Amino acid sequence: MEKSAQISIIQTTCPECGGYIIDSYETGEDVCSQCGLVINERAVDFTHSGKRAYTKQERNSREHTGSPITSLLPDIGLTTVIDKKKIDNPDLKRAAKWDTRVSWDKRNILIASTELKRISSNLNLPKYVQEEAFKLYREAFKRKLLRGRSINAMIAACIYYSIRNKKLPRTMQEVLKETTENAKDVRRCYRALIRELNLKVPTTDPASLIPKYVTDLGANSDIEQMASKIVQVYTSKFTTSGKDPKGIVAGALYIACKLKNLEFTQKQIADIVGVTEVTLRSRYKELSKKLRIVHK
Repeated sequence: MEKSAQISIIQTTCPECGGYIIDSYETGEDVCSQCGLVINERAVDFTHSGKRAYTKQERNSREHTGSPITSLLPDIGLTTVIDKKKIDNPDLKRAAKWDTRVSWDKRNILIASTELKRISSNLNLPKYVQEEAFKLYREAFKRKLLRGRSINAMIAACIYYSIRNKKLPRTMQEVLKETTENAKDVRRCYRALIRELNLKVPTTDPASLIPKYVTDLGANSDIEQMASKIVQVYTSKFTTSGKDPKGIVAGALYIACKLKNLEFTQKQIADIVGVTEVTLRSRYKELSKKLRIVHK
C-alpha cells in the first residue's frame, strides 16, 4: 500500500468476522477490511504535533488542512487558490487568471465582511453576534435590499440589530461612532431590515447599560446598585415603549447621585450617557413622581 495514502494495516482482528482492521489517518476511523465494521472513529492525528519547520520545504510538507470554516468569510473559507507561478501550460494560466476575477456579488460580500470585522473589533463584539449580523446581511443582499443603500450603512444596521437581539449593552450611538456612514442612512437601513424581513424589534433593557455609564462617570458600586434597582422597579411597573433607554438610565443615575449626596451635575451625567439635559430632567421628574422618591 502506498505511503501517500496514509493508511496502515494493524495486526488486530475484527471482533465480528476476524478480518484485518485498517487504520485510516485521513478519516480518523478504524475499519474492518472484510465486513466494513467501524471499530473506532474521530481519532486525533498526532503525526504533525511537536515538529518544527526550519525551511520552506519542511513548512510545505507539514502544512495542515488550513484555517477553520467560518461563516464570517465570503466563501466560508472553502476557496481554492491556484498558484499561477507553478503553471507552465498557457491555457491553464489563462484559466487561473480568470479564476482570480471576482464577481460583483462576491465583492459586495467581501466589502461587507471587512467592515463587519472592523466595527466588531472596535466594539469588542463576540463571535456569535458577528455571525448573526453577517447572516442577516446575506439575507438582505439576497432580498435585494442593497439597491439604493450603502453597504457600510446596511452592515452597521445588521450589527445593531444583532446587538439588540442578543441583549448586549451597546447603543446605536456607539455603532454610529465606528462607521463612516451618516446616522440617517443607518437608521433607514435598520427600518428597512425590520420591515422587509419581518423581524421582531428587540427591546433594550436599560439596566444593562448602567454598569458602563457608572464606570465612565467614575462613581462607586453603591450608585450602580441603587440606579439598577430604580430602573428595575420602574420597568416592572410601567411601560418603556417609545422611550429612549439612555434617558431612563440618565434619570436613574441622577436620582441615585442625589440620594447618596454626590456632586454630579445634570450636564455631567447627560454628557456621559449621551442625552440632552432636557431629556434627563424629564425622565428624572417622571421617575421621582411615579416611584414616589423623595430626596433633598
